[in-house]
Amino acid sequence: MGLMMTSTPTQKELFNKNIEALSNILLKESLKEIKSSKFELILGKDNLDINLKDTSDNTFLYENAIDELNSMLNTYNDKYLLYPVLYFYGFGNGILFKALLQNKNHQHIVVFEKDIEIIWIMFHILDFSNELQSARLMILQTSSLDIEFFSNFCSSKPFFQFSRIYFLELMSHYYERFHEDILGLNKKLAENFKNSIVSYGNDPLDALQGIEQFVYNLPQMITHPSYKELLSKRKGISDTAIIVSTGPSLTKQLPLLKKYASKATIFCADSSYPILAKHGIKPDYVCMLERDEIVAECFNNDFGEFDKDIVFIVKPVTHPHTIKYLQKNNRAFILVSTYASFIQYLKLDYFGYFNMGFSVAHMNFLLTIHLKYKNIILIGQDLAYAKDGQTHSQGFIHANLHNGDYERDLDKFSTTAYGGNGKVQSSEIWTLFRHNFEKDIVNIKMNYHITTYNST
Repeated sequence: MGLMMTSTPTQKELFNKNIEALSNILLKESLKEIKSSKFELILGKDNLDINLKDTSDNTFLYENAIDELNSMLNTYNDKYLLYPVLYFYGFGNGILFKALLQNKNHQHIVVFEKDIEIIWIMFHILDFSNELQSARLMILQTSSLDIEFFSNFCSSKPFFQFSRIYFLELMSHYYERFHEDILGLNKKLAENFKNSIVSYGNDPLDALQGIEQFVYNLPQMITHPSYKELLSKRKGISDTAIIVSTGPSLTKQLPLLKKYASKATIFCADSSYPILAKHGIKPDYVCMLERDEIVAECFNNDFGEFDKDIVFIVKPVTHPHTIKYLQKNNRAFILVSTYASFIQYLKLDYFGYFNMGFSVAHMNFLLTIHLKYKNIILIGQDLAYAKDGQTHSQGFIHANLHNGDYERDLDKFSTTAYGGNGKVQSSEIWTLFRHNFEKDIVNIKMNYHITTYNST
């Protein structure tokens, strides 16, 4: 039976019913546009014996549709009976999903499909409207999934809550032809689930240290200007911000930065601040969010008049030595909290909050958004090792602490180089930072019409 040529009024009605129940608008429109298919429908004597023949190479979706269905059902009822979420690559004939969803323990079945002609045919044959309408059956076209999807999906309920039992099942051997797509999808899901988990913290001792230091620094927070005051006075006063990080490439960027420093507002990381001071490049804002004592040493210096008019913005969980060094040299500073549960219980809403992300570069990035900059330029944001294995720019005060990092990470976290030319070596934490930057850059472009330029 070649469904791609003609379909009965009943089949058209069924297709429309399934389409109406589909919440995925992009997939809905793509399915509506299909007029014919390379697949031929093969119906057996049993109502469950539904197969598809790929006429482009004469291969079949299933070797034996009934046997494979029963085998899958036995496996899932035996091993995964209580799993709230199941993941499949390939829609197949869809019968397995209807059968599995009889089990109320399965809240969602998430199906990823590359060739939506398969879905188009099956939507003419079987009624999936109840499963689709309730969102217990979720169908996603792999080619339409972007950074924002993976980030949102992997951090939302119930997918995030049950991320540790995630695995991706192949519907049938037919789908092995899409092995590169499968591996890419699986990698992105695993990475984004991991990022979502790490965002909640990975060390209870770290959290306790943060609480202790927050309480210690609290008097300085409430006796200095608030974040709300900063925003009210500085918001929207300029269009272009340059965020200076301390990657290996910063060294070569310094002459250009010095030349154009007066044309933009400069935000810099704690570790790049001494480097800029050495080269006579004055930042407008310097941010710090880490809580370790060693990071506070970035401020253990005296640059005299250079510090005049610089605003130091510090997370209150930072080490007390940070505050000591700022006060010692009469630097202008404010302490700003993130949205942490413990901090919110203190009801210090008057002082304002902002989500600072994972790194000081993220903190600077989100600060520029709050201050309504329209163009954001990133420099020194390598998030990768230099060709000679260097982790940071020349002049980075803690370079010796990173000896051996390059050798430790070699070929474990490599990624595409700037401009798409070859590969660079990265680290696990830099990879996490990069993924979050990629997500945020897309988000602010879409929602705030802010353009980010990676000039690293």
